[in-house]
Amino acid sequence: MNTHKLNILFVISSSRTRKDNRASLTCRLTYNKTRKQFSTGLFINPNNWNSKKQKVLDDAEQSEYLNTQLSLIKTKINRVFLMLQVKDETFTVIDVFRGFRGEKTVREYNTIEFFERYLKRLKKLVGIDIELGTWKKFEYVKKHVQSFIKWQYKSKDYPLKDLKLQFLNDLEYYLKTEKQLAQITINKVIQRLRKPVTIAVSEGYLDKDPFILYKAKSVRTEVVFLSVEELASLEKHEFTQPRLQFVKDLFIFCCYTGLPYNELMNLKHSNIIKSFDGNLWIKMKRKKTSKELSIPLLPKALKILASYDNEDYVFPRISNQRYNSYLKEIGAIIGIEKKLTTHMARRTFASTVLLYNDVPMEIVSELLGHSSMKITQDSYGKVVQRKISQEMGRLKGSG
Repeated sequence: MNTHKLNILFVISSSRTRKDNRASLTCRLTYNKTRKQFSTGLFINPNNWNSKKQKVLDDAEQSEYLNTQLSLIKTKINRVFLMLQVKDETFTVIDVFRGFRGEKTVREYNTIEFFERYLKRLKKLVGIDIELGTWKKFEYVKKHVQSFIKWQYKSKDYPLKDLKLQFLNDLEYYLKTEKQLAQITINKVIQRLRKPVTIAVSEGYLDKDPFILYKAKSVRTEVVFLSVEELASLEKHEFTQPRLQFVKDLFIFCCYTGLPYNELMNLKHSNIIKSFDGNLWIKMKRKKTSKELSIPLLPKALKILASYDNEDYVFPRISNQRYNSYLKEIGAIIGIEKKLTTHMARRTFASTVLLYNDVPMEIVSELLGHSSMKITQDSYGKVVQRKISQEMGRLKGSG
């Protein structure tokens, strides 16, 4: 709760005395070293005013009425001040005045200030609705926006109400030229920035979305995966070093299950169950999308599974960084020019193992645990086109 005190002082405007010798009585609010003065609508003879006691002299004309009105004004101001304190949000003396006037007290935030408020609330959802990694991605975006504001406006912050479409255009230019970020990364930064801005609109801090007309620049990304020959070459190779053989097993297992890194490391024996068809399936929830994964275990995945007999988790723990480092080493040894990564195994499962074997796109989407079919189509649509092209070429050759 804010610890600053509110000072209420009634002041006679003696410079503006009327013909009946009465002067306007104003109220001066001081909060957090900032003042706001306004007229009370009351007029008092300066000779009848006790400044020290902040009241009209008892023997003055209408003293009871005037003192009652002043008491009511003070009580109403203090009530508004208390309500603003209870909200546990920063506010200004203007907010106190607006509340006294019965106006809607809309807090005027700055952009970074509101983003930090959003981050504070989001952090409480870590471990409930989101992962810590998700929160860190938003914090990373806030830092980029903060450095941009300092670069562009020579200021620590920027008024939320002044946000315009040009702000995003300038931010995009800054991230591209000063930070050398790729377009796909810039798109993610802007996407995450728009989240708190949308919340500011819904909560009434902005009248409308200033970025509603923004269109992200499209990025053409090629899905890189192992071909049938490359996958077979990797499977056949036996490494003498246990660490490389272990990482190879993990990678091949993912090539036949499509498990992302997090789910691979969190896979427990309790997640492997006999399903309705009498076969073993992986049943678990994907952290990123909260979708239930149901993946039938293919023979090659079962073979690898049989080689590991840990108590709780199926596979020993290894960091994502070390995993990718060993994959790079494996690729160099076998002679695969493509950069082996944890995600390439997932793409290989979707493309080489599933789509190239005529598994329908909707089933691929379900097995990958995508939140929508559009994500699968956008990522793997070209793979299907390539498959169709190959089949048409085969038909032409046999004709």
